[in-house]
Amino acid sequence: MSGSTRQEHANFIYENLRLRTQPIAVKFLENAEFPDKTRRPSQVLGKRITICQGVTMARVYGWPVGLGREDLICVPAMIAFGFTPASDQKSVMRKLLCNVTLSKDMDTAKIESDSMFTLAKNPDKGIYLAPLTRTALEPDTIVIYGNPAQMMRLIQAWVYMKGSRITGNFGGKIECTEYLIGPYKENEARIAIPGNGDRIFSMTQDDEMAFTLPGGGLETLVEGLKNAGKALGARYPITFYQNFQPEFPKHYKELGSELGV
Repeated sequence: MSGSTRQEHANFIYENLRLRTQPIAVKFLENAEFPDKTRRPSQVLGKRITICQGVTMARVYGWPVGLGREDLICVPAMIAFGFTPASDQKSVMRKLLCNVTLSKDMDTAKIESDSMFTLAKNPDKGIYLAPLTRTALEPDTIVIYGNPAQMMRLIQAWVYMKGSRITGNFGGKIECTEYLIGPYKENEARIAIPGNGDRIFSMTQDDEMAFTLPGGGLETLVEGLKNAGKALGARYPITFYQNFQPEFPKHYKELGSELGV
């Protein structure tokens, strides 16, 4: 897809849904070598950050952000995304979930960790995050944050085109794996409820959820937004129904009768 077409589609989604923050493009790289003008937190801020902070920098600040191992500090995400030397990522994750009392025992931790998306180990890899309107790379994943009503419209758009209802995989923790890796590996749109880290470190708001889709699904989503529910006038903000006569409490009615109204 040409950059101008991608920009046009991104602007349409942003304006059609009146989003508070920008849709972002995500690219997984074998090496932490990034396009010009990419900001590395370890270099421009002198700090290590979480992956979800990088998402916020891209969607709120509008920065193209590059994350390599030296930019990151979130241990569970680094395990899942393959930045650590751990040979068995899910085994290490199980131990962590138990130690921080997010799983009651190793058996339940195994069930959950086995359902999490991971990327292969490669400490030299990089993650590129940028506003969809100005990404220098073709995205592997596209992430759109919004409130539940905006999520509804995105779901309607995708299901209008695809037919299959959208699934989610909710654990309330390490959800960056769900909204960044999930669509890339499954090649399907997904819904994520951001977890603790997103809300503590990346300032994700209480009303925000994430709709994510594979990078190649942008045209599908836009066509769906243009057509889903068109005959019903479906759009965002949701149109309130006003074709009714309100009922008032007894005292209002009695005074109205006295006044002849």
